Amino acid sequence: MAGISSGALTGVMVILALAFAIVSPYVEAQSAAPAPPPTSDGTSIDQGIAYVLMLVALMLTYLIHPLDASSSYSFF
Repeated sequence: MAGISSGALTGVMVILALAFAIVSPYVEAQSAAPAPPPTSDGTSIDQGIAYVLMLVALMLTYLIHPLDASSSYSFF
């Protein structure tokens, strides 16, 4: 060990100690549990059907309303 200075040996030991301190907690780490598969309880399907029905009702309202406005009825 005549070619390696004491400071260099200390530096190498410090680097190895830091590397060991960083890596050692991960040795016993468990792998992450897989996520459960997504389940559908039908509420999103019901909500989609409700949106479609609301759009149909809105379109019918706009189609029927001009016929009401142009009629010759007088309410008052």
